[in-house]
Amino acid sequence: MAIIVNVDVMLAKRKMSSGELAEKVGTTAANISILKTGKAKAIRFSTLNAICKALDCQPGDILEYRPESDGENDKE
Repeated sequence: MAIIVNVDVMLAKRKMSSGELAEKVGTTAANISILKTGKAKAIRFSTLNAICKALDCQPGDILEYRPESDGENDKE
């Protein structure tokens, strides 16, 4: 997928655990893990807003676009 989720990078920069972020956001640690591993298919703006507030960052710090190489297909 061409969208990269950098939650793990921001957690490291803020020296915060996934569990602490989950608590601040009001979600489960499992949902944060799904985001961190890139397995999420979507994210609600309200969740993105809460993550940005908890990590004191911008959405662009969390989400990144990387064009796929010619050999990659988005098979699901």
